[in-house]
Amino acid sequence: MVNKNGLTDRVIKGVDPILLDFVKTSANSFVKWELMRFFDQNPHTANTAENIASYIVRKISVVNPELEDLVKNGILRRGMLDGVPIYSLARDKHIRALVDVFSLALEDRHFRVYAVNQIIPGAR
Repeated sequence: MVNKNGLTDRVIKGVDPILLDFVKTSANSFVKWELMRFFDQNPHTANTAENIASYIVRKISVVNPELEDLVKNGILRRGMLDGVPIYSLARDKHIRALVDVFSLALEDRHFRVYAVNQIIPGAR
């Protein structure tokens, strides 16, 4: 997708294709962005969906399916503690590095423009 200045094309050329694919397949919602940033900043946490939702100030009904999707995509792990699901960042060093790079990339305005365009078709 290209905006008026061709900015998105320039951003795409300068970004690792693995990161671009990550945005399209795993980081494909704003809630997932918040979840990944949360786990990047707290890489050793294991917590319930309810507590995580509270930390990122979102409703549990919105956070729960996004957590499960991140589990399905191998970004997070789901365990059980006293019959309650708890979520943590995957142990795989490549996944952790990808989440870290994604979190850093979100600090760049041009990358965010590209990523928003992936989530909201036609966004400018």
